[in-house]
Amino acid sequence: MNNKSKLSVVLFILLSGLFIVSCNSSSEKIENAQEKVDQANEDLNEANEEYLAEVEEYKQEIITKSEANKKILAEFKERIAEEKEEAKADYIKKMNELDQKNSDLQKKMDGYKSEGKEKWESFKSEFNEEMDELEKALKGLGIDNKD
Repeated sequence: MNNKSKLSVVLFILLSGLFIVSCNSSSEKIENAQEKVDQANEDLNEANEEYLAEVEEYKQEIITKSEANKKILAEFKERIAEEKEEAKADYIKKMNELDQKNSDLQKKMDGYKSEGKEKWESFKSEFNEEMDELEKALKGLGIDNKD
């Protein structure tokens, strides 16, 4: 064999070795990328489960508050039974409005459909404001929701 032939064989062997090594690197890269995708999917599923659990927990809190508000309104209605008819009529009108607001809030909460964390935070913020207004109105009547 002449020098050119030997050099060609050596060069072919080196290039073949580099090709084989690069193939292994590509398969390792693909495997690493797949592991990252799998981990990201697990993280996403976990975050989604936490979000849904938070929504459900909040719904339960609202059910509890709504029931407490109904009870407080009923107790207040009993306490004002002995008021003068004119004063009692005003209280009853206001109590009916507050009872309707309480029911409307409960329906709004029951009707909430999970649409993602960002929309949930917006909904929850708005809902908290409305619930706070209701509780302030109850206190304005001399009704204090202690729950």
